[in-house]
Amino acid sequence: MKKIEDFGIRVPEILLPKKIDVKSWSVIACDQYTQDLDYWKKAEAAAAGKPSTLNLILPEVYLGAPDKAARIEKIRETMKNYLAEGAGSQNSVFAAPRKSMVYIERKTAFGRTRRGLVTQIDLETYEWKPFSKANIRATEATIVERIPPRMEIRRGAPLELPHIMLLVDDKDDLLVGGAGKLVRGKTPVYNGELMCNGGSITGWAVESSDEIEGVTEAVAKLAEAKRAADGSTFLFAVGDGNHSLATAKAVWDEYKEKLIAEGAGETELCDCPVRYALVEIVNIYDTGLTFEPIHRVIFDCDVEGLIKTLAEKLGGSVSEVAGASELEAAVKASHADFGFAYREGGSGVQKYVLLKTGITELAVARLQPEIDSALKSSAKIDGKNPEIDYIHGSDEVLKLGERENAVGILLPPIAKDSFFETISGRGPLPRKSFSMGEADEKRFYLECRRLFK
Repeated sequence: MKKIEDFGIRVPEILLPKKIDVKSWSVIACDQYTQDLDYWKKAEAAAAGKPSTLNLILPEVYLGAPDKAARIEKIRETMKNYLAEGAGSQNSVFAAPRKSMVYIERKTAFGRTRRGLVTQIDLETYEWKPFSKANIRATEATIVERIPPRMEIRRGAPLELPHIMLLVDDKDDLLVGGAGKLVRGKTPVYNGELMCNGGSITGWAVESSDEIEGVTEAVAKLAEAKRAADGSTFLFAVGDGNHSLATAKAVWDEYKEKLIAEGAGETELCDCPVRYALVEIVNIYDTGLTFEPIHRVIFDCDVEGLIKTLAEKLGGSVSEVAGASELEAAVKASHADFGFAYREGGSGVQKYVLLKTGITELAVARLQPEIDSALKSSAKIDGKNPEIDYIHGSDEVLKLGERENAVGILLPPIAKDSFFETISGRGPLPRKSFSMGEADEKRFYLECRRLFK
């Protein structure tokens, strides 16, 4: 039988506080509420005076702050202080490391329960570049310029905290659900409410030889089912935190060169903590995991010309509908149709148009390249070039579509069945393709792991 390491997974040494107070310790992913300083001030109040992962991360709201370098230095010092003489020592915040995966159940404020499995993955089995044949692949286009600022934070950091979520195509729920069955009767390693409307979370250790063997068997079955003709497997897709994982990969590639130059052998490279990254694996079919489309609004464009072009390029047919609610309902009922809301030139009458297509893959993967192409060749309107914005929620899209020379474009729901197939065939999806749940449902930092020693 194969070992778990054969699939790019390793059982991590998890660090948790000795006396964990989830509500003050755990904080939402750094890339949320990037324009909402008030949220982070509330988080600071919730964590005040107590050990907290908030003191170990740099919220991206502060990425452009003049004191960023000082903040990063303070984070490093806090990591060292929390570790003190080493995890498990008298002065350390952390208990002794626990060689374990963690099965979690996260109840959100929206009444949904999402299940996950926290483990570590081998960065040698991940690649973000398009059309990769790696075991772990990016779901959306990676913006290379976003990696270096994040490398500043990870490079040399004593601790790693995960907010990366990997998706697995597992209709039979062998992996995450199977892990849950293995640990169901055990005492949780943590349990509690999360701060700032985050819901609650419970975690159980997956650590015995039988439990790890059960996880390994599940992964082996999924890998065999996903094996392509060329022998490659596509086991996991990055759902959230792609730039963080790309950063981890870049830091490892950099550090690996240093180790090799110093004479490190294969065993030393395999055992280096920097080679791995903590992640949470979630079944794409989990009922607690919602996929929301991110809609588009285009300003200062020839709206009717754009719609005509898109219809031709996508092989679709256009028909007018009576109103906004009918348009929204029609788009939501499909996985291949798009809705356009705009003010007709000259008459000023608000129009609602449905573009029906026969697209079988994820609709956004076909739409966005055609929008980009159309806008590049589009003429200026009143001296202005067309601009595109990405909007969550249909109400705002429809409202913005009432502006002159603007069009709101409603995208259909994300089809989970074609998600992996589309990425495998077409490469990463266009930017801003989908959102996994609401902001408050994103992963919270909780588990830690030693990184640079």
